[in-house]
Amino acid sequence: MDVLKYVLDTEKELKQEFEKIDEISFYNSKKVLDAFKKYNLSEKDFVSSTGYGYGDIGREKIEKIYSEIFNAEDSLVRSQFISGSHALTVCLFSLLRPNDLLLSISGTPYDTLHEVIGIKDNDSSLKSFNIKYNEIDLLNDDFDYEKIKQYISNNKVKVIEIQRSKGYSTRKSISIEKIEKVCDLIKSIDKDIIIMVDNCYCEFVSKKQVLETKADIIVGSLIKNLGGGIAQNGAYICGKKELIKLCSERLNLPGEGKEVGPSLGFNKDILLGLYLSVNAVNASLKTAILTSRVMEKLGYDVEPKYNEERVDIVQSIIFNDKDKLIKYCQGIQKGSAIDSNVTLLPSDMPGYDDQIIMASGSFTQGSSIELSCDGPIRSPYIAYQQGSLTYEYGKLGLINAVEELLNE
Repeated sequence: MDVLKYVLDTEKELKQEFEKIDEISFYNSKKVLDAFKKYNLSEKDFVSSTGYGYGDIGREKIEKIYSEIFNAEDSLVRSQFISGSHALTVCLFSLLRPNDLLLSISGTPYDTLHEVIGIKDNDSSLKSFNIKYNEIDLLNDDFDYEKIKQYISNNKVKVIEIQRSKGYSTRKSISIEKIEKVCDLIKSIDKDIIIMVDNCYCEFVSKKQVLETKADIIVGSLIKNLGGGIAQNGAYICGKKELIKLCSERLNLPGEGKEVGPSLGFNKDILLGLYLSVNAVNASLKTAILTSRVMEKLGYDVEPKYNEERVDIVQSIIFNDKDKLIKYCQGIQKGSAIDSNVTLLPSDMPGYDDQIIMASGSFTQGSSIELSCDGPIRSPYIAYQQGSLTYEYGKLGLINAVEELLNE
């Protein structure tokens, strides 16, 4: 098979889907630009602070811009967060106290939170502080509204956690419309429950923002969508002012909170990354749509289908075959700018029970907005592909992956 011709011919089917993505990108680009202009961003805001980081004007503007874009009362956007999982951990430890109850209503959270919560034993977990945990599985890729209603009517829940993206599960990712519906239900029963949403991989995929619903706080990573391939680390937490205060005092220290934390020269990277992020999400979505259609035509199950609504930048390919999963990921690695000569093998990784195969030939280690593809070595052997800083590089990565798969 001439894979290049095959991919280019398939691409011609996707004009209508790409136009939908472009419309959303234009809307979100205007939102970002308007926020930059509202707060009169200037070159002096790139100046670095050190030490305690007192009076960092650029850092303060970044957090005002994030609040404006995501409809938040306040935001915490810091390079001191090492990952989205770190920011989620800070948020959970900020909001919960001994004897409080945490409830996940999107099933079991992502693997890296298992030891944080205490699903897997760890002496530093929430469980070790006597914070209780329970979870309610999704029902047919939607919330189990009746079970949620019964549970929160009969139990005093402090925090409800929702993970929008699928993680390493077989479910669909969760749309804002579904979140809006379940938030309305929750708040109608107990308005004091704090609704926390893991927003990783979902930013700028749609026009509406999560905090335009009755959700209270959202969390995400800067080496995913919002970093635009520029930010080298960091994460954000946006939401209600009193909750952001708690998070800032957990990250830093009580009494100082948001007033401290040196930018160390990262302000420009965070702002430039945000500025470019809408375009990176656009490229990632188009790469995912093309991948979905190409792999479906080759006979593989894919989720979502090429013409289905997109909630995040993740494209799942169900191989039902260990060797094919490995081959596909090896092909993505060969199509990468960095470490293209490396032959990937599954390996143990901290925070995961299964071995992981992970293609990530990226400029920033672990960056999921750059083209990457990974998956646990467990049935049904699903590849989770995400990112691409440009659509052209994403298309080339896909061509390499298909060639590698067909040459097995």
